[in-house]
Amino acid sequence: MNAAVEHVRDLAAFVAASPSSFHAAAEGAGRLAAAGFRRVDERSPYTGDPGAYAVVRDGALLAWRIPAGAAPGTPYRIVGAHTDSPGFVLKPHPDIGAAGWQQLGMEIYGGPLLNSWLDRELGLAGRVILRGGESRLVRTGAIMRIPQLAVHLDRSVNDEGLKLDRQQHTAPVWSVGRPDLTIMDQVALLAGCPGGDIDGSDLVAYTTTPPEVFGPTEEFLASGRLDNLSSVHAALTALIGTDDSEAITMLAAFDHEEVGSGSLSGADGPVLADQLIRISAALGGTVDDYHRALAASVCLSADTGHAVHPNYTNRHDPANRPLLNGGPLLKINANQRYATDGVGAAIWRRACRAAGVPTQEFVSHNAVPCGSTIGPLTATRLGIRTVDVGIPLLSMHSARELAGVDDPLWLSRAIAAFFTLD
Repeated sequence: MNAAVEHVRDLAAFVAASPSSFHAAAEGAGRLAAAGFRRVDERSPYTGDPGAYAVVRDGALLAWRIPAGAAPGTPYRIVGAHTDSPGFVLKPHPDIGAAGWQQLGMEIYGGPLLNSWLDRELGLAGRVILRGGESRLVRTGAIMRIPQLAVHLDRSVNDEGLKLDRQQHTAPVWSVGRPDLTIMDQVALLAGCPGGDIDGSDLVAYTTTPPEVFGPTEEFLASGRLDNLSSVHAALTALIGTDDSEAITMLAAFDHEEVGSGSLSGADGPVLADQLIRISAALGGTVDDYHRALAASVCLSADTGHAVHPNYTNRHDPANRPLLNGGPLLKINANQRYATDGVGAAIWRRACRAAGVPTQEFVSHNAVPCGSTIGPLTATRLGIRTVDVGIPLLSMHSARELAGVDDPLWLSRAIAAFFTLD
């Protein structure tokens, strides 16, 4: 097995273990602990001693290495990513139904390609909060499905396109003829407690079909949640494997990017600044030392981008057409939807050269609005040089996205080289 396939199979295992942002944070924390990272409780004092540390705040994971000889003004090399993906969240009072079917009320989260969730076996995953305050992770197997209307009952669908009402047409079925069943009773069984012991929950739908490497030379990876677990995994493996940097190296995997990042665990919240301020203080730094460190620091905002689609080439810039397995993207937008500038682009290219990794540019077609990332938020909140990068995908925000097998390993190697840049 070549290195790219080996890496992407580990990525597939990471995705399979991470059906929700809470699972992704827990899986990442477990991998870090196995590599010697010490779990930090935010309610306890921080230390500036050399070593490797990790914090989990809800669905966010932050981890860092403090090198020997770190001083109050030591700069940071940060990789920002996000643990959440667009999809569906279980509503309060979720047990609904029609015509003898048992269904679930789901709220649409972010901007999923709704049609891609039809006729797929789905599970529920996330966390429940018990009466005593304990939080437990739960996940079901395949338990529900959003069935599409047969073509015999809508003969215009192939000519006029599928039109889904976001309320009426997205409720999955999960049983039939069993009005006695409630979904929270089923979740409580998984949590090992009576249903009445659950005081709160954050549960999302996920596709239960496992990731698949395929193609005549195993060049493709099909999977859910590659946006953006591919970046979390790449940064995680790079951080674990890089212990020779003179900077403080850090992974910041935020939650809630798909809905604007405005939360206590999102990139537009305080979670990253909280850690940086406390690390600086633990090193004995003043306010001036903290800002000197930020002025010398760089952040890679690692999130997926668009490969050119062969069936819709008119939706892409005619001169910038990245392909799968062509290398990770440098993402550029003059209107600051991405944070990359000329200085940041040069830093990224230097890291790619050091790692022996190819890179490609992505810029939007002028008539097609550009999405955004945590990059501009990080640059704005911290005043830190930020560069937007990530692997190219087809079918972004689908329940099953498509990546190239080579790009995830290249991204991880480029991140590792970034961590050790002077």
